[in-house]
Amino acid sequence: MKKIEAIIRKSKFDEVKEALHQIGVTFFSYWDVTGVGNEKEGHVYRGVSYSTSDIQRRYLSIVVSDPFLDRTIDVLLKTAYTGMVGDGKIFVSDIQETYRIRTKEKGSDALK
Repeated sequence: MKKIEAIIRKSKFDEVKEALHQIGVTFFSYWDVTGVGNEKEGHVYRGVSYSTSDIQRRYLSIVVSDPFLDRTIDVLLKTAYTGMVGDGKIFVSDIQETYRIRTKEKGSDALK
């Protein structure tokens, strides 16, 4: 099992969510986060442009069985892409074990 952590643009979230559901990834968690990166967003207020290094993003945490890893990564790379600085990052790490509290299932069965 793998844990995929993705930081994406908030504007791409609905598209990413729909694409994940289409490939069978129906459960994941997400948070609104603020970070510092290479992108510098400009804000205009009353005709004056302000630059800020704080960038609003959405953080996704997805745990998948190994056969779902490549297709999940592919969907994230395709749907979160704009080609501009600030598209985000994807991190993959190993998960040793997973348990479903309600049924006491473990491993890949707990992800279904």
